[in-house]
Amino acid sequence: MLTKEEVKNIALLARIGIKEDEVEKYQKDLSAVLDFFRELETVKTDGVEPIGHITGMVGVARTDQTEDFESVGKAEIIKNVPETKDGFVKVKSVF
Repeated sequence: MLTKEEVKNIALLARIGIKEDEVEKYQKDLSAVLDFFRELETVKTDGVEPIGHITGMVGVARTDQTEDFESVGKAEIIKNVPETKDGFVKVKSVF
């Protein structure tokens, strides 16, 4: 089981403020979590191939393609923006 000092140090590292009366509760809860990880370390994984995800999908990104809206598409977009300048969308300055 974690000591009270270890719990306080973990809370300090995680930047979590805990009160003195909460230390004992966290001591039990954190110890239970760490005990579970110790139990997971005993699982035999010899011969198990590591995977990145369970779907098995590879290279599912679509190819980059451009679409030319021509003047009709651009006009439809421009009519929906609140402000334009010289045929372009005008946005507020960031800096």
